[in-house]
Formats: sequence, structure tokens, C-alpha cells
Amino acid sequence: MTQASDTHSKTVGYVLWIFGFTGSHRFYYGKPVTGTIWFFTLGLLGVGWLIDLFLIPAMDRQADLRFRAGKVNYSVAWILLAFLGFFVIHRMYMGKWVTGVLYLCTFGLLGIGYLYDFWTLNDQITVVNASN
Repeated sequence: MTQASDTHSKTVGYVLWIFGFTGSHRFYYGKPVTGTIWFFTLGLLGVGWLIDLFLIPAMDRQADLRFRAGKVNYSVAWILLAFLGFFVIHRMYMGKWVTGVLYLCTFGLLGIGYLYDFWTLNDQITVVNASN
């Protein structure tokens, strides 16, 4: 039996949960579809947001099993994306300098690249960690 690595942090999950009506904690734990639903419905009108308070430990365990640990820390990358995303520091942190500069010069490809990163950041980090 393989021991799961601790790729995601419950603390970061709860900090993002505070802004959970935007779905940020769900994106962090690799649930982009429900994250998008939370974003457009304000956390299912607050009901889903409150329920998630109790679901975060389970989402954390699932993310730890699903994603690969390595050089790039998921929590750091997500904090950079969530709070400094328009400065694309999260891309620089992952070593994606070319797309980072491109995003910086084009306002995150007019916001579409920023949304793409919210949907795919966990998978991008897994690929970077697997290649190192």
C-alpha cells in the first residue's frame, strides 16, 4: 500500500473557503466543474458554501491521493494564482517563463488564460512535478 503524499493543505483550503462563494476552494481541490457552479451561484446561494465547511477534510484527502507531490508546491501555486493571478507569478513559480511573460503582456490573454489556469492548475503542477 502506497502512502499518499500531502499535496494540498487544509489550512489553505479553509482560507480559500472564506471566499468559497466564488468556488476558489473547490478549484484548489481539483473540482473545476463544481467550482464554476459555485462561482455562478454564489456557493449555491450560500448553502453549498456552508456544507463545504464540513467537506473540506474529505476534499483534501481526495486531492492528496489524486495529485503528485514534487518540486512545485500546490498550495504556494494556488495562493499565487488566487491572490496575485493577474501578475502571473504562479506561472513563473512553475517555471513557465514564456507563457508567464505572454500572459503578463496580454493581461492573461484577456482573462481567458487566467480562467484556464483556475481550471487546470492542479494538472499543470502534476505534469511539472512528474517531469522533474
